[in-house]
Amino acid sequence: MTAPRPRTTTEAEAEQVAAAAARPFSDAAWARIAPLRAAIDELPFLRALEDGSLPRETFVYYMAQDAHYLADFGRALAACASQSTAADELLFWASSATAVVAVERQLHGAYVADLTAGEKSPTCTAYTSYLLALSSAGCYPELAAALLPCFWIYEDVGTRLQDRVGDLAAHPYGDWIGTYGDPAFAESTRTARQIVDRLAADAADGILARMHAAFGRAAQYEWMFWDAAGRRETWPV
Repeated sequence: MTAPRPRTTTEAEAEQVAAAAARPFSDAAWARIAPLRAAIDELPFLRALEDGSLPRETFVYYMAQDAHYLADFGRALAACASQSTAADELLFWASSATAVVAVERQLHGAYVADLTAGEKSPTCTAYTSYLLALSSAGCYPELAAALLPCFWIYEDVGTRLQDRVGDLAAHPYGDWIGTYGDPAFAESTRTARQIVDRLAADAADGILARMHAAFGRAAQYEWMFWDAAGRRETWPV
């Protein structure tokens, strides 16, 4: 009996590429940022938020910056709705834009009296400028991929924090944890993933590469945003 021919390096690499291509975009993109997700878990800001030791002034700073961020994130969601061609996708992005303004800004209002007070930090300015630039560029799949980390990373962090903390009523930041650990937010995240996966399945190789790059860059900005909040980042000059 003849022994099977060993695979060459090129053939093994080709099989790996084919296996990756068979996975939904969101699964592959999530796996690519595994080191970044581990780094997010190690952020002093989130560790202190979990055990309740985060100074209130630091949390208020974060909420003020997040209010600035969400104003532009809502505009990017609206741009996604305007660029979509499927009715269900348009309705999802448009309703998400409404939720950002109506629901999450209500949460911010509990901590920040004037949501327009104070200027955007350098990191917040960079992140929102990136999303708005993609909104103007008009590549709908790329923009959708860039918006997904804000849903998914917050849902992932919020759900795990809620599981570990348990009783949110006694926690100083329980309302924040509960917002992002809520099953309704998890359902929104699943819908966003499904839309992005559909777009990726129909995308040409060049667009798919741009989607992965946008997802990865937005995920980096998520780490930077929490890191900047922990330092109460200001403009250096």
